Amino acid sequence: MTALKARFDRIDGLRGLAVVWMTAFHFSFDLAHAGLWRQNLYADPFWTWQRVAIVSLFLFCAGLGQAVAAQHAVGWRRFWRRWAQVAGCALLVSAGSAIMFPNSWIYFGVLHGIAAMLLIARLTARCGRWLWPMGALAIASKFIAAYAIDISTSATFFNQNSVNWLGWITQKPITEDYVPIFPWLGVLWWGMAAGFWLLQNHPRWLQGRAPHFLSWLGRWSLPYYMLHQPVLIGLVSAFTWIKA
Repeated sequence: MTALKARFDRIDGLRGLAVVWMTAFHFSFDLAHAGLWRQNLYADPFWTWQRVAIVSLFLFCAGLGQAVAAQHAVGWRRFWRRWAQVAGCALLVSAGSAIMFPNSWIYFGVLHGIAAMLLIARLTARCGRWLWPMGALAIASKFIAAYAIDISTSATFFNQNSVNWLGWITQKPITEDYVPIFPWLGVLWWGMAAGFWLLQNHPRWLQGRAPHFLSWLGRWSLPYYMLHQPVLIGLVSAFTWIKA
């Protein structure tokens, strides 16, 4: 029982690495937004591919965590408690972004996507090795659907805000953060598949030690995510005010 209750430091450490990378990315965004550093984080591949990598790392870690939860038979009550925290924070992100970016507020960002994908992950946890091809199909569906929709009359329908959270779009919506179900569910499924494989074949790879600071960040990633941007924006705003 002690072994089952212990946290997996290396999963937390990997999530902590994503947190550090995300912080650097968001600080760069805040500097650019304040006009202190001339960078285009919306279009420059140097920045857009970093965003893809950061989101992928977070979702892969979420998949690893779901594999551990399934392996240890975590009950629905505990799942719903954690899910409510994620969903509640997603609503706060929407509210805060609507104040700061009224024309491009976040209605389906990373936390919204994670909340939806956690439900799907919970229901598909018994798929086992089928998660590998399921993940590949989820990722491929984004590009297959985009092509199919582009040459059909469905393009306008799937580009609407009411359904574009699926990800089968031909035109990216105007929003500060957008993490739709497809293709990102595929990354989470791959994380689950990798987690099941590691737990079965190399559990020590997950249970080994990780740098304490990174594992600590990984354990508190959700409150950190909610607090880091207000702090960074406050620091940048204070610097701009002092400079002026």
